Amino acid sequence: MNVMKTMLIMGAVLLWNQAALAVRPCAVISDAQQQRLLVLAEEPAGILAVNLINRQVQPWLKLKHPPTGAVQSSDGKTLFVTCAAPESEVCVVDVARARITAKLPAGHTAMAPVLAPDGKTLFVCNRFNNDVSVLDLPTQKELKRIPVLREPVAATITADGKYLLVANHLPTGRADAERVGAIISVVDVAQGKVVKDLLLPDGSGSLHDLRISPDGKYAVVTHLLARFRLPTTQLERGWMHTNAGTIIALDRMEVLNTVLLDTVDRGAANPWGAAWSADGKTLVVAHAGTHEVSLIDFPALLAKLTKPATPQSRGNRSYAATNSADDLSLLGDARKRQSLPEGDLGPRAVVVVGHVAYTANYFSDTLTAINFDGVHSKTETIALGPKPKMTTEQQGELYFNDARICFQGWQSCASCHPGGARVDALNWDLLNDGMGNPKNTKSMLLAFRTPPAMSTGVRENAAVAVRAGIRYILFTVQPPEVATALDAYLKSLQPVPSPYLVKGKLSAAARRGEELFHNSATSCARCHTGPLFTNLKSYDVGTRNRFDKPTDLFDTPTLVELWRTAPYLHDGSAATLRDVLTSANKQDLHGRTSLLTEDQINDLIEYLLSL
Repeated sequence: MNVMKTMLIMGAVLLWNQAALAVRPCAVISDAQQQRLLVLAEEPAGILAVNLINRQVQPWLKLKHPPTGAVQSSDGKTLFVTCAAPESEVCVVDVARARITAKLPAGHTAMAPVLAPDGKTLFVCNRFNNDVSVLDLPTQKELKRIPVLREPVAATITADGKYLLVANHLPTGRADAERVGAIISVVDVAQGKVVKDLLLPDGSGSLHDLRISPDGKYAVVTHLLARFRLPTTQLERGWMHTNAGTIIALDRMEVLNTVLLDTVDRGAANPWGAAWSADGKTLVVAHAGTHEVSLIDFPALLAKLTKPATPQSRGNRSYAATNSADDLSLLGDARKRQSLPEGDLGPRAVVVVGHVAYTANYFSDTLTAINFDGVHSKTETIALGPKPKMTTEQQGELYFNDARICFQGWQSCASCHPGGARVDALNWDLLNDGMGNPKNTKSMLLAFRTPPAMSTGVRENAAVAVRAGIRYILFTVQPPEVATALDAYLKSLQPVPSPYLVKGKLSAAARRGEELFHNSATSCARCHTGPLFTNLKSYDVGTRNRFDKPTDLFDTPTLVELWRTAPYLHDGSAATLRDVLTSANKQDLHGRTSLLTEDQINDLIEYLLSL
C-alpha cells in the first residue's frame, strides 16, 4: 500500500510538471501546524505543499480555476481559496484530507480572502465587480456585496473585527483632476458599508498588498507613486516613478506617512507583496521588478516618522509626517535591500516564518528563503519544479515586468501598464508628440491589430512604439530579441470577459443598447466598426483641450474591454462613459447622442461596458 501511494505521488508530480511550461506561483501562506508552506500556482491551477524541514515539494490540491489568494482558519483545519473566473468560486478545503468540501460563489476575479476574527464571516474582493462579497460561513450564503471604488485587490481586517480595509488597485475619476490617486476604502463591518476613504498621495496607483502589523496598530500598503505631472525627460532620482509603502495609523484610521522604497540612484520597481515578522520588528516588502526584498526595521522607521522635525533633528533623519513622500534617503540604515539569488525572478508574494522570509517568484517557478536573523542575511532557492522553458511570449511577459531593462531599475513597462498591460488611469507628458500636452495611458490590448499607436497616431504601429518605449521611457538600449519578445507577449494578450455580461451574454438593456449602437441615427458603428470596433482612422471629435494643437486628430480606439479603461478620451477628461456621451459630446462628433433619452443613454452605456 505504501509503495502504491508513493508511485501515485510520483506520478502526480510528473503529470503536474508536464502539464504546463510554468507553475507561476502567485501566493504563499504558512501552514505552521504542519511546518510547511502552501504555494498557490496558476498553471496548472492548484496548490503545492513545500516541507520546511526537508524542502520537498509535492502537489497538494488541484483546482478548476487559477487560485488568487488563500486564508486559513485559526485552528488550521480549514483553508479558504479564491479561484478567479468571471464567475469565481471560493473553495473550502479540509486541510487534513486536502479535499474540497464546499464551493461558495463569488464575483468576477475573486481574490484577497479575509477571515473575520470570530471565524464566521469571510470577505472576498471581487476585482472587476468593484465590490466585496460578505460570506456567512455557517450557512455558506453570500449576505451582501459592499461597493468599493476600483479593482479591489487586497484587504485586511482590524484585530477587533470592526473595520475592513480594502486596497483599490487604481485611481478613479478624471485623469486631469487636481488630485489623481488610489484610495483605501474603510468598511464598517457592522454597518456593511464604506465609512471612510483614505487618500494616498497624488500619483499613487498599482496597489498590490495590504497588511496589518502584529500589534494591530498599523497597516502598510504597497504601491507606485507616479510623478506624472512632469514631462518624461529623465529617470534620475525617481523623476517618473518612485516605489512606495504607505503606513496607516489604525487608532485614528488615518494615513501616517508614505515612505519611498528607492534610493537616490537606484529604483526599487514594482513593490508587490508585504509581510511582517511575528514580533513586528521586521517588515518585508517584495520588489517584483528588481527581484529583491526590502527588510525594514519597522520600529526604527516609525521613530523617524513620528518624531517632530526640527532644524537639529533633520541631520539625524527625523521627519514630520508630511515630508517623507519625496525623500529618497529616509529609510537609510533602517532598511536592507536583499537581492534574490541569480535566476529567482518576479517575487510577488512573501510570507515570514520565524526569521525567514519566503518569496514566491512568479517567473522562475521558485521560492526564495531569506534568513534575516543576523547581520548577514542568507538566501536559498527552492525549486517548485523543473526549470521552466519559457516561450517567446512568456519571455516577453518577463521583460514587460522586468526593471532590469530600465535605467537604474526605476520602473518597468508594467509600471504604466499594470494589470496585464492595461492602464494606470494617469495622464503622461510623453515627448513623442511634443512637450506640455499630456495624454491618458492606453491599454496595450490589441495594440498590434489597431495601428497607429498613441492617441494622435504619432507611432506608425505598436512595434515602433515598443522600441521607442525602451529607448525613451526606460532609457536603455536593449538587444533586438528583447523587443521581439515584448511584441510576442503583447500580441498574445486576450480580452477579459466583461463583468457586465450575464452568464456570458448581453443583458436585456445591453441588447437594446446594441441596437442603438448600430442604428444609423447614432452613427456609432460608422467609426467603431467590425470585430475590433475601430476603422483605424483619426478624426476631429471635438475633444481638443488647451494643450492640444489646432490640427490634432485623434485615433479611433477599439472599444473591446472599454469597461476597464477609464478615464476616457485622449486626455482622461471623461471620468465615465456617460460623460463621453453627454458633456463631452455636445457637438455630436463622436456619435449622435444628444437626442437620446436618459433610458437610451443608459442602454447604450450598458452595451459599451459589455464589450
